[in-house]
Amino acid sequence: MPLTSQERSADPVEALRRSLAGMLAARIAGPGGPAVRQRIVRARSGWFGPDRPIRRVHGDAAMFVGGLRALLLQSLHPLAIAAVTEHSGYRADPWGRLQRTGAFLAITTYGSAEDAQRAVDAVKAVHTRVHGAAPDGRTYRADDPHLLAWVHVAEVDSFLRCHQRYGAAPLTDQEADGYVADAAVVAEALGVIDPPVTTAQLAERIEAYRPELAGTPQARAAARFLLLNPPLPLPARAPYGVIAAAAVGSLPRWTRWPLRLPYLPISEATAVPVAGHALMRATRWVLASHEPLDTTTATREG
Repeated sequence: MPLTSQERSADPVEALRRSLAGMLAARIAGPGGPAVRQRIVRARSGWFGPDRPIRRVHGDAAMFVGGLRALLLQSLHPLAIAAVTEHSGYRADPWGRLQRTGAFLAITTYGSAEDAQRAVDAVKAVHTRVHGAAPDGRTYRADDPHLLAWVHVAEVDSFLRCHQRYGAAPLTDQEADGYVADAAVVAEALGVIDPPVTTAQLAERIEAYRPELAGTPQARAAARFLLLNPPLPLPARAPYGVIAAAAVGSLPRWTRWPLRLPYLPISEATAVPVAGHALMRATRWVLASHEPLDTTTATREG
């Protein structure tokens, strides 16, 4: 029988869960989190119906793993990591960037159509101001459709693969295709031309980018920061270490050497999945103390 609100407030375990949920929400969603939440709660008609796969994927705790994997994979494109390094402020304000990206994903996935379009327009406005030159002399623009497409496919592949490995309810093959198609709606709105709409097309698109990818000093510096020097308090280091190990373990083997990441097949097949699943279950338990609402974190700059 469910506990009443009075019983929950008197239960020390429930009190701990609510305290942890509050701290996690404050860190991930930031001061603007409650406002975003209320906009989503009031939303009537958005881009995706309640039965769409994108809502399941983006509402699962596995997004913590997927988001980190996406950042590592995206960094392998020299122009993408140059733009991130020079314009995103991920070192100076990593939590602010995380909060903005989480808000973007939450609004476009669960918000009203009007709010979703406004969020997309805001990101596109930022992209028009992001341009420069990579260390190798090549120029980049954040609104370049080809570069946008790489960021998109790396992100979608990461979210989907980590959901299939660590999500509470992995998608069927048909649902996985549906997720890729759902994500393509947002990608097209952002300016991606002909985004993949099936998992097969997604795999083909990533393979097509491989000749352009490289482990640059900027990419390796970003990997070191994300994996070894995140701005976290001491108690959060161990859980984050599990997320980092799960993210690295889910990357393709061809990404490891360019980023100087270890490949430990025995650990990645045994200890890492066990720890990853345990942490994701614990995270879902903590987040369940909030009112039922799909929220998310990830890697799109807004």
